[in-house]
Amino acid sequence: MYKIGVDLGGTNIAAGIVDKDYNIIAKGSVPTKADRPAKEIIADMAELCKKLCADAKIKISEIESIGVASPGIVDNDSGMVLYANNIGFKDFPLASILRELTGVEKIKMANDANAAALGEAVAGAAKGTKHSVMITLGTGVGGGVIIDGKLFSGSNGAGPELGHIVIEHNGVPCSCGRCGCWESYSSATALVRMTKEAIEAAKAEGRHTSMATVERVTGRTACDAMRAGDAVAKEVYDKYISYLANGITSIVNVFQPEVISLGGGISNEGQSLIDDIRPLITDEQYGGDVVKTADIRIAKLKNDAGIIGAAAL
Repeated sequence: MYKIGVDLGGTNIAAGIVDKDYNIIAKGSVPTKADRPAKEIIADMAELCKKLCADAKIKISEIESIGVASPGIVDNDSGMVLYANNIGFKDFPLASILRELTGVEKIKMANDANAAALGEAVAGAAKGTKHSVMITLGTGVGGGVIIDGKLFSGSNGAGPELGHIVIEHNGVPCSCGRCGCWESYSSATALVRMTKEAIEAAKAEGRHTSMATVERVTGRTACDAMRAGDAVAKEVYDKYISYLANGITSIVNVFQPEVISLGGGISNEGQSLIDDIRPLITDEQYGGDVVKTADIRIAKLKNDAGIIGAAAL
């Protein structure tokens, strides 16, 4: 028997058929066109699942289950997407509609960040562990938690929102409405903001920085300039790393996972990123170097994490 994992995003619907070892044997995507009626989006999702079966020469009856990774707040028990602002779903019965359109009885759902964490746990950086956390460092900071091999989503399907722990009281305003959220200091968006602020401060102080000549500041600007010996960029990077380590330390203290995997664009810095944050976490975590520090790893599955995690639901 095979499983299908669907990763529903604001831009694309990606899906894949996986075997019992979570190898993807067929994969495809279609545009979400998020501004249209929700039922039309699910109709395209169903057609994509059927097309993948046809491409892989697999009968739909051979599909044991379909898992869907959706943005927003998801209630797996009822099969409802309670709220997803970037798609416009509210109290939407996704599972029952997909079940009707595909004929697959078992439909499972999870928040997309949670599904990605499950993907890394069953087939990625945290494979073989029972307790792990995945943190995605992208436009925002997302994450998922695996406890005793099972996905943790709280009592209402809304957890965990790791990016919205506060690390700076009355700090930078966050899109969630609070101030000082970790997301406002450790996302790629935050790194871009810090870089721009440093460039302006350097100009005002008469300090040279190669970043001042960059046409478009991205999350890589400070990292690339730092490696080229730019002192201002090094200050930006060190500041960012301190905030990133601060948040990860809190997560270590709460969950004490075996592995924390880092995904998202910032994780492309690779092992050097881990080498820079690891000693800060060891210094700040409860118990210091007396307790074993969680193994920090770069996530392996990239864009397939949501598909595999959804299939694993």
